[in-house]
This record gives sequence, structure tokens and C-alpha cells, in this order.
Amino acid sequence: MPTADIAAPHRHQRGRRRLRTRIIVTFTLLGFCLTALFAYASIALRTRVENQLLADALNRNIDGYATAFQRNPDNATFAFEGVQGRVYATEKLGNAPEDWRNLKDGIYEFHGVEDGQRFAYKLAVRRTSTHVFYLAYDLSQTLHGQEQQNQWLVGAVVGFTALAFLLGWWSAARVMSPVTELAQRLRRSGASSNPEALAPHFPEDEVGELAKALDDYAARLTEVVQRDREFNADVSHELRTPLAVIRGAVELLLARPELDERTRTRLLRIQRAELQCTDLISALLLLSRNERAVGQCDAARVAQQLLESHRAQLAGKPVELRLEGASSLPLDVPESVLSVALGNLIGNAVKYTPNGEVVVRVLADAVEVSDSGPGLSAEDAAKLFTRGYRGTHAGHSQGGGIGLSIVRRLCALYDWDVQVRPGAQKGVVATLAFG
Repeated sequence: MPTADIAAPHRHQRGRRRLRTRIIVTFTLLGFCLTALFAYASIALRTRVENQLLADALNRNIDGYATAFQRNPDNATFAFEGVQGRVYATEKLGNAPEDWRNLKDGIYEFHGVEDGQRFAYKLAVRRTSTHVFYLAYDLSQTLHGQEQQNQWLVGAVVGFTALAFLLGWWSAARVMSPVTELAQRLRRSGASSNPEALAPHFPEDEVGELAKALDDYAARLTEVVQRDREFNADVSHELRTPLAVIRGAVELLLARPELDERTRTRLLRIQRAELQCTDLISALLLLSRNERAVGQCDAARVAQQLLESHRAQLAGKPVELRLEGASSLPLDVPESVLSVALGNLIGNAVKYTPNGEVVVRVLADAVEVSDSGPGLSAEDAAKLFTRGYRGTHAGHSQGGGIGLSIVRRLCALYDWDVQVRPGAQKGVVATLAFG
């Protein structure tokens, strides 16, 4: 069911990261990535160089080992630091370790655990028509050195990341200091009707340029607001004078006993129109100043007056206007404000109800206006309070589509709530709830 609902606006802040935090995170990630990349490159380069040098050394030594064996076959094993050489006749290859027997010429690497001890070695293999030569190089010390290097590199990554974090923290504090000061000064000046100039407090840099631009914008905005207030005050003052003249003239005419009923009815209509204009001027002046005026009124009495005013304007239209509910609802607001807000709701109900009834119910803390008109479409519900929007049932009726926009602004000013929803069977129900 489509419903139009408007209340006093509230600010919704999305989750966001502060600029200072983004600077710190950027420095930290940059330091971590650079250090980690350097560590990875160091490990990869060392591993590649070591493997290449070791492969070259094993190839040279196994060739020398084979040559030495050919010269002195009785010495089948040559042992020196970290390297061990063995040779097996082709027909006795079964005496070789099982993992070695089917290996072709090349360099191989073995890792494992034997008797609870880890082992690692590289093995060079050369095959001839009569013998197979093996040269093994112990990698235990090399791997131990690599593990130590990895630990140092991990420590370096952590250390440089922490250093980058501290550097980012310090840099963010230095970079954000003028921006923070600008924000604080702007926040303080926002509460003043005559804001202080910002640019003189900052050097001629990017922040200074921003402060100067904000000063220019504030000056233009202040000028526009001041001009708008002066215009509203002038219009209000100039309109009140002729309205006062009209009110006085009508009161004098109504005081004449010889008036016929037709003339008296017309004068009463002029008097009601003058009162509506006065209330509207007062309400619009409050909206232009964005200030709440103090006062007291009775919502039930205002509703009754508005119904009487609209009843006189029906001109034979088959619509019944009825007041129900509580006999009194005192409010701490000026009568003009309530009259404009409630009058727009009642006026719309009367305008869009060709026949039937318009019922105003005075509740404990709200006033409800229901009609038996054509109802509320989904499109109307979405745009009902938009300034200048006229409903799908407006047709050729008079109006600029600003009445409900004024109601919305008055509700925002006084923390009220207005809702418009379809009726249970037909028509529209508008509720003005007082906070």
C-alpha cells in the first residue's frame, strides 16, 4: 500500500574512513609491500644463484670424479667436506641406494627424515657404458642458513612495516594539521550569523586556497540569505498594511445593522480570506527565518474554523464536512502555523472529493483528515510532498503544487510528522501528528 511520509529531517552518516586513517594505511601498506617484495626478491635471487653455482660445481666435480676413477678404480669413494662421491658398476647397480638406481644424467634434490633427523642433499648423476657415478652434496647447512635468512627477512618486513606505520602516522599528523584546523574553524563559524574569515589563518598553499574559496562561498551565501530575509521581511511588512486596511474596512461594514444577508456573507468570506493571508504570511516568514515562534492554540477550534471556511466555499458541491473526536487539543504553537498546515490538508481533501464527505478527527496527539475521493496512486505517494508536483487527479484545478511542500517544511521546523495514505475502502487519509 503506497504511503507518503515526511518527518523532521535527520542526518544519516555513512560509515567512512577518515583521511588521516587513509594516509596511515597507505604508508603502512606501501612499506609492507616494498619490504615484502625486497625480501621475496632476495630469497628468489639467493636460491637461484645458489642452485646455479651448486649445479655447476657438481657437474665439474662429477666429471673430475669420473676421470679420477678411471685412473684409480680401486678408490670407489671420495669424501671431503659436504660432498661424497660413489661409483657403481652397471652390473652391480643394485648395491646403490634404491632412490638412485633409475636416475638419468642430471642434478637431483632429495629431502626427507631418517632416524628422526632431517636430511637434504643434491645428487649429480653420470652414466657410462660400464659405470654409474654419483656425487652428493649435503644441503643441511645451506638450508639452515636459508631458514635463518628467512627469519631475518621476516623480522625486517615486520620492522620496516612498523617504521612505515610510524612514518605514516607522523606524516598524517603534519599533513592533516591545517585541514583539521580549517574544519574546526569552519565548524565554529557555522554557528555564527557573521562567520569569521578563514583565509588569513592559513599560508598560501592548497589549504589556504581552499580557505579562500570557502570564504568567497560563505560571503555569497550570506549575501543571498540576507537578501532573502530582507525580501521576506519587506513583503511581509508591505502586505500586512493593506491587509490591515481590508480587515478594518470589513469590520466596519459588518458592524452596520442594515446589511442584507447576501452582502454579509460576502463580507465574511472576505474576512476569512484576509485571515488566511495573514496566517500564510506569518508562516512563510517563520520558514524564511528558520525559527520557531511561540504561541498557543486549540487544534479542535482551528479545525472547526477551517471547516466553516471551506463549507462556505463549496458552492453547492455535494460534499459533507464533519468534525469528530476530542473537543479540545491545546498546542504550544502559533495558531497561524497550525492553520496553514491543517488548512492545506483540508483544502486538498475538499478539492479532490467530487462528492461524499470530508471528516476531520481530533485525536489525542494528532489530527486526521479523511475523504471519500479517488484515492492515492503509487506515483502520487512517492512525489506527494515534492515542491511543484500536482497529483494525477489534479486535472485542470487551480494550484501550483506547493501546499504540501509548505506543510512538509512546517513539520520539519516544529518536529511534527505528516503521513498521507489510502483510505480503508476509498479516498485518502492524511494525519498530522504533533511531536
